[in-house]
This record gives sequence, structure tokens and C-alpha cells, in this order.
Amino acid sequence: MARVDTSTSRPYHLVIFGATGFTGQFVVEEVARTVSEGPGGNLKWAVAGRSKQKLEKVLEKAAGVLSKPELRTEVDILVADVAEEDSLAAMCKQAVIVLNCVGPYRFYGEPVVKACVENGAHHIDISGEPQFLEGMQLNYSSQAAEKGVYIIGSCGFDSIPADMGVLFTRDQFKGTLTSVESFLTVGSGPDGGCIHDGTWQSAIYGFADSQNLRNLRRKFNHKPLLPVGPKLKPRGALFYSNEIQQYAIPFMGSDPSVVKRSQRFLVEEHKATPVQYGAYAGVGGLGNTIKLMFAGMMFLLLVKFSFGRNLLIKYPEFFSFGAFTKAGPTRKQMEGSSFQMAFHGVGYTEEQDPSQDKPTTKIRTLVQGPEAGYVATPIAMVQSALTILNEPAALPKK
Repeated sequence: MARVDTSTSRPYHLVIFGATGFTGQFVVEEVARTVSEGPGGNLKWAVAGRSKQKLEKVLEKAAGVLSKPELRTEVDILVADVAEEDSLAAMCKQAVIVLNCVGPYRFYGEPVVKACVENGAHHIDISGEPQFLEGMQLNYSSQAAEKGVYIIGSCGFDSIPADMGVLFTRDQFKGTLTSVESFLTVGSGPDGGCIHDGTWQSAIYGFADSQNLRNLRRKFNHKPLLPVGPKLKPRGALFYSNEIQQYAIPFMGSDPSVVKRSQRFLVEEHKATPVQYGAYAGVGGLGNTIKLMFAGMMFLLLVKFSFGRNLLIKYPEFFSFGAFTKAGPTRKQMEGSSFQMAFHGVGYTEEQDPSQDKPTTKIRTLVQGPEAGYVATPIAMVQSALTILNEPAALPKK
């Protein structure tokens, strides 16, 4: 069973690393809200990052937002830097779980994973970068298993709603579910909405390096997952979705690779039937679609060259038509925003013979929640950590 108890040498259930980042601030606030849900109703936690002064400001801000003045004095501060191995080791030795908020993970993630594995801390991240997630699995899985350490990736909006949504849909289906397609739509209030440019940067580097992801995947030597029933055909790069009554594109995050990894685990460890999965995002009506096509063509052209990538990184607001900004959304924008993911599944009833019939039985699941990036993501990340702390016996052995 995973070790989840604190001790004199490991005093914190959670250490939030990268607490001064845009998302880190909201993770700090979410942990402060949920301390009573920790083991024995008491969660011991600390914040970590490069600058003590900036970390003090984060706690000051959280104290004001939550009307909890005690945060200023009761939460410990650890100074740790991705570039300083000893500081990471010292941080990981004191934590049961490290909540890693420092991205893009392709540049800053591996030293933290390595330090966690070597020093016995579990690691949770909110990465939507398949290359990082699968690279860590390839490089550290056996070492982590030897140490009894869990390295758990994409515990934010990427990709908990998708993974849990597929599993929930499968569990509700009476018979054999063969495929699921999800359709994401995002709502915003009168103040509009946007995404912090950290996500934009991750997308830029991910596209630029897509060949390396294909090479990495070959190293796993995975056998193909054989579907029951017909193969799920991917939709086009842009299409009109009758499911959500608007134009849609393939979802660009880590959802498909995370869901596939979970399905592979269930097939290999539990002899389950794999569920095929396709992920899509709604982009709205014709005006939005034309804007997106223009932005997409610019993006795909510029991302191939280093000077183009520099331009994309320098001017996110211009090249994304305001969807990504260096400042990120305001709290008012977040309050007015929400997401919905509709999961459309098809499969066979218990009476049908998959070798003879086509799957005709349908099911629809709706997963919905608050603003995806900085409200839903901290909730998902913190609940993932609390699950480890409160239900260690339920964690998979492998």
C-alpha cells in the first residue's frame, strides 16, 4: 500500500510546487478551502518555489480572498528551484505528495519527477502534454514502482473529465460499450474569457515536436488494442457536429492519449473490453470558424520555424485572436465561465452478438463544471491528492 502518513522527517501531506505561477495561486486557494478533508480532518501543507517573497505574497492574496488571515502565518514556505537538484530533493523528502504546477512540463517537469521518485514523494501534475506524460512513464515507471511512489499525470481539466467521463459512461452502459466521442463546449459570461499563455506555449512546443512523440511511442512496443465491433473513424479537421449543433475540431490536449493509456491498463490488468475514444471541441458558428481557420493556418505555418515560434510566444493575443493572453483571465471572467463535455457512446446490448450485428445502442453522458483552466483544474488536482491520502488501499498495485 502507498505510504501516505506524515512523520517528523516528512511533515507535510502536500507541498504545492510552483505556487507563485498563474495556476499555482488557485491551487493554493483550493488546498486552503479543503484542509478539513485531509486525513483525520487535518491537512498539513506547505508552498514551494524559487522566491520566498513571492510565496509570501501568494499566501497574503489567498488569505484575503478566502478571509483566512491565519494562512499568512500557519503555512510553511520552502524555497526550491527546478535548476537546483539539492533544493528539489530537500522539498521532496518533506512531502507525502508534491503538487507540481511548474510548466511547460516538457522543460521543467522531469527534474521534479526524478526528485520525487528518488526521495519517496508521490507526484501529481496538471500536464496536458502527451510527450511529457508518456516520457515519464517510459523513464521512471519501474523505478517508481520499486520505491512505492505514484507518478500521476494530467490531474486537471486535462484529463480528468475525459477519463472519468469515459469510465462512467462505460459503467452506466448495459452491455458492451465499443466507442465514445466527447464534445467540449465552453461558456463565458458578459466579461468574456481567455486562457493564460502558458497553455499556448505548451501547444506551440507540442506541435513543433510531434515527430519525437511518435518516436517515443514506438519504444513502448505496445500491441494494438483490438476493438469489439467496427473501428471508430476519426472526424475531419473541421466539421459540423449534430451532437452539439455547432462546428467542431479535434481536441488538441492530452485527453485521447490519457484515455487510451487507461483503456490499455484496464485491458492488460483487468481483461476489460477496450473502449475506443475520439475527442472534439466546439468552436461555434460560421464567423468563429472562419477566424479559427485563419488563426490555425498562421499557427501551423509559424510553428515549423524557430523565428515563427518566437513570434507566436511573444504575441499570443494577436495570433490567437484574444483566446490566449499573457495576463490570463480575471476572477470575474472565471466566475462567469463554465464547461460541458457531452459523451456520445455506442455499443451492443447483452442480447446482441458483436460478431454478427452492428452496435446500435446509444448512451449520452454529460459532464459539466465551472471554468475549466483555473477553477475546475485546481479542484481536480487537489481531489486527486486527497484521494491518495484518504484511500491508499484502493490505488492500483501497478
